Amino acid sequence: MITKQLSVFLENETARLCAVADTLAKNHINIRALSLADTAEFGILRLIVDQPEKGREVLANEGIVVRLTNVLALSAQDAPGGALGALRVLAESGINVEYMYAYVAKVSGKAIMIVQVEDMEVAEEILRRHGFDEADFAGFGD
Repeated sequence: MITKQLSVFLENETARLCAVADTLAKNHINIRALSLADTAEFGILRLIVDQPEKGREVLANEGIVVRLTNVLALSAQDAPGGALGALRVLAESGINVEYMYAYVAKVSGKAIMIVQVEDMEVAEEILRRHGFDEADFAGFGD
């Protein structure tokens, strides 16, 4: 359930996102999920890739500011309210969700949720105890 995420800090300029994608592609690193948030001056690109350590290394070698962080990756039903169960369990346990993003896995038909919380291990144990599954996809990370 705990997996690695790349957090990339980009200037809000033309082709910066393209440069990240190009660097990863040239190094045979597959993007599994992403989220991009921006301000007037910079953006934060969050990526789940199949080789997070290598991804951090190749991006850093290109002078791109990147950090490797832990996040939770869990699956939920791809239906209205599918994420609500996990969010409710975390809220009732006093765990604040700092951010999250999701996508639908093309093989499993489930929604995959990427969640950032303050205490990964506690959140992971609580979610497992309440029956939430680890994200299930081949080659998701190291």
